[in-house]
Amino acid sequence: MKLNVLAPSLLLMLLTRQIDPAAAELTYPATARIDHQDTHHGTVVADPYRWLEEDVRESERVHAWVEAENKVTFGFLESLPGRERIRTRLTALWDYEKFQPPFKAGGRYYIQKNDGLQNHFVLYRMDTVRGERKVLFDPNQWSKDGTRALAGAVFSDDGRYAAYAIQEAGSDWRTWKIREIETGEDLPDQLNYLKFTSVAWDKQGQGLFYAKYPDPDPAQKFQSLNKDMKVMYHRLGTRQDQDAVVFYRPDHPEWGYQVKVTDDGRYLILTVWVGTDDKYMVLYRDLNHPYAMPVELIGQFENDYTFIDNEGPIFFFRTDRDAPKGRIVAIDVRKPDPADWREIVPESNEPLEGADIIHNLLVCSYLKDVTTRVRLFSLDGHPVKDLELPGLGTASGFGGKRSDSETFYSFQSYATPPSVYRYDFVTDQSTLMEQARVDFDPTEYLTEQVFYQSKDGTRIPMFITRKKSVALDGNAPTLLYGYGGFNISVSPSFSVSRIGWMELGGIYAVANLRGGGEYGREWHEAGKKKNKQNVFDDFIAAAEYLIANQYTRPEKLGIQGGSNGGLLVGACMTQRPDLFGAAVPQVGVMDMLRFDEFTAGRFWVDDYGSAKDTPDMFEYLHGYSPYHNLKPGTAYPATLVTTADTDDRVVPGHSFKFAAQLQHVHTGSNPVLIRIETGAGHGSGKPTSKIIQEAADIYTFLAHALKMKL
Repeated sequence: MKLNVLAPSLLLMLLTRQIDPAAAELTYPATARIDHQDTHHGTVVADPYRWLEEDVRESERVHAWVEAENKVTFGFLESLPGRERIRTRLTALWDYEKFQPPFKAGGRYYIQKNDGLQNHFVLYRMDTVRGERKVLFDPNQWSKDGTRALAGAVFSDDGRYAAYAIQEAGSDWRTWKIREIETGEDLPDQLNYLKFTSVAWDKQGQGLFYAKYPDPDPAQKFQSLNKDMKVMYHRLGTRQDQDAVVFYRPDHPEWGYQVKVTDDGRYLILTVWVGTDDKYMVLYRDLNHPYAMPVELIGQFENDYTFIDNEGPIFFFRTDRDAPKGRIVAIDVRKPDPADWREIVPESNEPLEGADIIHNLLVCSYLKDVTTRVRLFSLDGHPVKDLELPGLGTASGFGGKRSDSETFYSFQSYATPPSVYRYDFVTDQSTLMEQARVDFDPTEYLTEQVFYQSKDGTRIPMFITRKKSVALDGNAPTLLYGYGGFNISVSPSFSVSRIGWMELGGIYAVANLRGGGEYGREWHEAGKKKNKQNVFDDFIAAAEYLIANQYTRPEKLGIQGGSNGGLLVGACMTQRPDLFGAAVPQVGVMDMLRFDEFTAGRFWVDDYGSAKDTPDMFEYLHGYSPYHNLKPGTAYPATLVTTADTDDRVVPGHSFKFAAQLQHVHTGSNPVLIRIETGAGHGSGKPTSKIIQEAADIYTFLAHALKMKL
């Protein structure tokens, strides 16, 4: 049967297969299998669910399949005991005031705050740091269902305007508008279809620099590949189609750009990227000369060059050139040869995560065994002091300008709710400004960091958090989380949903896998491309450690991860289905042969490689691709796949195909289901109401699968 003539009604046929006594009669939709094959380097690979890649918003048959699957999934979830009680408790836990660290821009202070259960944070402006708060942006008023979110704001130096981004239904596309701060009125200006770019005001507040892909075909805007980005300039009061092209390389359609105007207004910095690796080219343009062309400063995609600040023509960068864990160098643009670079802060034993210049000091954030350390240096690299933090955890924020005498940061850990602090550089004092008051007793919880050996002997850190009253006798339901990719570090963070899980008697573990950035560039590279199996081995070894050390046992162990972490869960449950009682792969990359055919997927080739590259790379990817490694006649763990219909980062076809194949090959009594959110995307911009309901459904499913006593 041809793919394009499949009748939608065929998708609604049901296979009668009772699989769990908790539901009266749980059945799966009969998903049509089409004889589709691809040839990769001479190898034929079947793809019977290729039709599920069609956009659910455009395809009647995929829409019908989604409705049929959701009917089964939500019917099952509604039949389980404790679902409403879990949702009610999570709602109560979520109902606390939340703050982001304040920041200063254009002579005013700004802070984002959520009263508790608001779908989105509200952005307030203040004349002084503790002054009266006046609403600048309240995205809760933008849509009844919470699907419109504030996705960023930048402020003109004169304090007159704020440019702000609107995100629709979780999509990566952004619409930017401009608001006059004092009046609260929007200008007619509007920038449409921006994605994966920063926006920067010129010094005079007369216009904005940004980068942009061509407007997409409306029918393909959530799936088509993104290429041909241009750097643009928008003058206030003009239409977007009149914007000037600042920089464009049609011979390099794969290049992308981040834009920044230096604090002194003199230079436009263009950071050029081609994928997800921190390997950049850098160009700059002297804005004092209106007809100047951007000048190449860093000409190869070989290392990280993250711009920090400048002193006239002296540019400060964080880089991993000749320093896998990072260092800070000063480059005089008049003498750009690397032989003339000046090292300011040398490489440390700990990865340098970020740096800024505030109060004429370099404020540097490091990771020490995945917890934050903050060190201050003079501009010539002399160590000044280490900033004292409230404990071992994650501190974030530390923004500002060289003329500021203060900065703000947030501190949190797995059982420590976020607190916001103001640090005064003059008095060397941190002052508590806001403290989250959550309806739980943190003294009842314990977080420990352990180290275990992976398959090849590598020492891997893992955080384990639980209520102190939970016995370590091998019977505790345990949820193991991981990511392991794209140089992203998973540092300790507070989550009320995890508190809800532990209140049910569960243990929560986070393994810091290779592929992340926890120990610098070498740690990342040990988990990418043909080293990707190391990530799965690390996660499997974490599970084996939890079992061997009497935290849990296989039938009581659940695993969870999202995006690249969804790939992790999919790969591990196909490689070791015997090791886990439940699996929750969320918005995962499940088809490793076709991920680079859609939206942002081509960028991930830096981490994954591509099946198009070489026969060896195809064989490697095909060897662990979750969709292709589900085996007929196998009893898989209870599985709840989650995705969303507007996910244009990891298109939902990945999860659709994986779930359909899983339901086709799975044997045994464990439920294998897919939960498909509507009006949501990859995760960002998701309203609180949807987040709570999704968490409640996941924990209800896990509680049932792991046989928790509710």
